[in-house]
Amino acid sequence: MGKVKDILRTKGNKVYSVEPSIMVYEAIALMCEKNIGGLLILQNDKLEGIFTERDYARKLILKGKSSKNTPISELMTRNPITVLPETSIEDCMDLMTGKFIRHLPVVEEGRLVGLISIGDVVKHIIEEQKDIIEHLENYISR
Repeated sequence: MGKVKDILRTKGNKVYSVEPSIMVYEAIALMCEKNIGGLLILQNDKLEGIFTERDYARKLILKGKSSKNTPISELMTRNPITVLPETSIEDCMDLMTGKFIRHLPVVEEGRLVGLISIGDVVKHIIEEQKDIIEHLENYISR
């Protein structure tokens, strides 16, 4: 099975991030514009947290807060679980399913180098399985 770096090679290293002081409304607008389910929160290039659609629904709406008056720092998940480029896709699946998370920031030597989602992991696994099936079909048809 592949590694996180294989997903990043295909997907790229583009990461959308905001500072902790941004209002939730602005973060949600950015997420909508970019069609993404999560944003990383960076302060001075240091990963401070992650903010997802789940955080919005569970920590803002249900608590009756206003998205225009609430800084994202109040809702973000602090110290998110991270992975390395060398982490196996299988380990990522275990983390995501075991911890009920959908996004994993990728860090190398203390520096943010990407972000993978559960969708990226599933897509990679499907592509890998297609390759294996094609290889087996070619082997059988010889």
